[in-house]
Amino acid sequence: MEKINDRLLSWASLLETETRAQAEKASRLPFIFPHIALMPDAHLGKGATVGSVIPTLNAIIPAAVGVDIGCGMAAVRTQYHRDELKSDLGPLRTSIENAVPLSAGAYNSSVSETARKRADELKAKAERAGFDPGRYAGNWELQLGTLGSGNHFIEVTADEKGAVWLFLHSGSRGVGNKIASHHIKVAQEAMKRWWIRLPDPDLAYLPEGTDEFWTYIRQLRWAQDFALANRDEMMDRVVACFGEFVGGEVRELERVQCHHNYTEQEEHFGRKVWLSRKGAINAERGRPGLIPGSMGDASYVVVGKGNPVALNSSPHGAGRAFSRSKARKTFTREQLRTAMKGIEYRDTDAFLDEIPQAYKPIDVVMQDAGDLVEIRHTLHQLVNVKGD
Repeated sequence: MEKINDRLLSWASLLETETRAQAEKASRLPFIFPHIALMPDAHLGKGATVGSVIPTLNAIIPAAVGVDIGCGMAAVRTQYHRDELKSDLGPLRTSIENAVPLSAGAYNSSVSETARKRADELKAKAERAGFDPGRYAGNWELQLGTLGSGNHFIEVTADEKGAVWLFLHSGSRGVGNKIASHHIKVAQEAMKRWWIRLPDPDLAYLPEGTDEFWTYIRQLRWAQDFALANRDEMMDRVVACFGEFVGGEVRELERVQCHHNYTEQEEHFGRKVWLSRKGAINAERGRPGLIPGSMGDASYVVVGKGNPVALNSSPHGAGRAFSRSKARKTFTREQLRTAMKGIEYRDTDAFLDEIPQAYKPIDVVMQDAGDLVEIRHTLHQLVNVKGD
């Protein structure tokens, strides 16, 4: 761990100069307490650094949560062993791609029975929160059980003992993005109205006690619930696809869920703070968590060590080393094929910006996180599903 200043501590051995500077800007905000914890996978983000844990007193920064509210991971450990699977995994990948709408703007054509139950629960929560999610996205119910694009994925993996795990990464989709974007703009307008100057306009904040603050909190919590329901809906479909592929019942021996873009009220160093984890997971002592590597790399099932200085947090993944545009100019489809050798995936140059070399080495990230989490299982991909 490196102490960059009194209110910025870093666990990242690989830290770009621009990322460091961005985190330093955020650490100078007067309501940061006690300090920002920069995770090993830290990289540039919108306003606040991705891979940072930001505790605030009596204020909240919408961009410090991010535009994909509630983005996170889900994993299910099955009773099956890798050796029990058929050698041709192509049909399994295809069935998952048919069951779960992929890519940005791809949604369900109708609301399934399981999604209907979840949508009704979310509708009731929205009513209690005093807002209509339809004002942000009229088709939000059709977004339940959809993946998205970018670094979101669905995988079939096997751990160090050969146990098969189903693994996925997604968030609150278009409706969450629109909720987040709206409140970032509300905060920026408030800064102008109150003549408050900031080192970055995307660090605009909402003071606790204002209507704008509590409106954001209520809608933020709803979007976090949506993201969790979205992952559960997708996972149920993936379990069904896997069961059909293996020709038998799938017993869920374990299901792990964790957000990594969210805010909760927690107590740290004797004070109640609003803790925003932007690209970080809760790593309280004994808490299970998931840390994915990049496309083609290992992922990890972990348990938190409860490091108080790191605000009970740990990294959420590998962290980008190349921007998407730079990755597309740097790497080739042949390099992607080499990286994905032995893994069933859709062979297309649409995924060039997701090549493992575009990310920090996950083994370095996990080494840096040695005092934050303990590794329970190391997962290696058998099948990879992504949206363009």
